[in-house]
Amino acid sequence: MNIAAFLAPDQWQSVRNGPLYAQLFQRLTEAMTQGLLPPGSTLPPEREIAQLTALSRVTVRRAVQMLVRDGLIVQKQGAGSFVAAAPVRLEQSMSRLTSFTEDMARRGLTTTTRWLGRGVHDPSPDEVIALGLRQEDRVARLARLRLADDRPLAIEQATLPLALLPDPGQVTTSLYAVLAEDGHRPVRALQKISAVNLGAEDATLLQVATGAAGLRIERISYLEDGGVAEFTRSVYRGDAYNFVAELRLSQD
Repeated sequence: MNIAAFLAPDQWQSVRNGPLYAQLFQRLTEAMTQGLLPPGSTLPPEREIAQLTALSRVTVRRAVQMLVRDGLIVQKQGAGSFVAAAPVRLEQSMSRLTSFTEDMARRGLTTTTRWLGRGVHDPSPDEVIALGLRQEDRVARLARLRLADDRPLAIEQATLPLALLPDPGQVTTSLYAVLAEDGHRPVRALQKISAVNLGAEDATLLQVATGAAGLRIERISYLEDGGVAEFTRSVYRGDAYNFVAELRLSQD
């Protein structure tokens, strides 16, 4: 069956199945799943879809917007809409404390960084509490977009006491490598993960649709002597990561 026959309205439209834009969204999604619209292929123009489905352009546009929102198609100005490639998901262990650079290198991926901010600042109330600082203390703050093989994966903001990182400009790639040089590499961490829908700014940086699923991670890392080394807040693409933890039966 070709896409024209697949979209013929008598094949799927029904007043019992909810709004027509939602039915069209589901039908186009099925076309992708069944290979009628394979990854990288061009989505038919809205005018053509309207003719094939006997729907209004407004209804078609709304269904297409839902596909964009869910990251199923990518719109390129002047070129059209394309079925998105199925993203490769990376498994991230929650039992090992490693840097982003180390994680990607272990997978054979090349890491690059786009700096969003780097400098010495007055701490926020959250940073004072997380790092155990006095209000008059200052902190080193690093904000960056992390990419692997040119694919944006995460937005990170790390905050550290100045005693551990007096010059944020020292960090060019791996923060943990710089800390290790002075014997300040973290050895353990507490991490909180929550699901979020990405706002416009984060979605643009991560090259996904506004409202797409993401993961927000807050981590407090500790030195061997128990002191706090780092407070990190990160946003990860939800379509790129699986976080994996090993669980054991308690003997208590």
